[in-house]
Amino acid sequence: MDKYSELRTTNSELRTKEIMTPREAAEYLSIHVRTIYRLAKNRDIPCRKIGGSWRFKKDALDEWLSGRENEAPEEKG
Repeated sequence: MDKYSELRTTNSELRTKEIMTPREAAEYLSIHVRTIYRLAKNRDIPCRKIGGSWRFKKDALDEWLSGRENEAPEEKG
């Protein structure tokens, strides 16, 4: 077991965790952590800054994803 194994979060742990760090949210959404920070900074993703650190609620992320699925692509013309 290496020294970083304690820092890794398994997929099953992410599914049950209610409040996530940016790294955990990025893993949960399968995107790069830099993308999470950009989305948070631009307020394009539901999040809160607590004591200088971003936090993400799993339920809010799930809802946000569901809303994205229902959005119709913009029509060109």
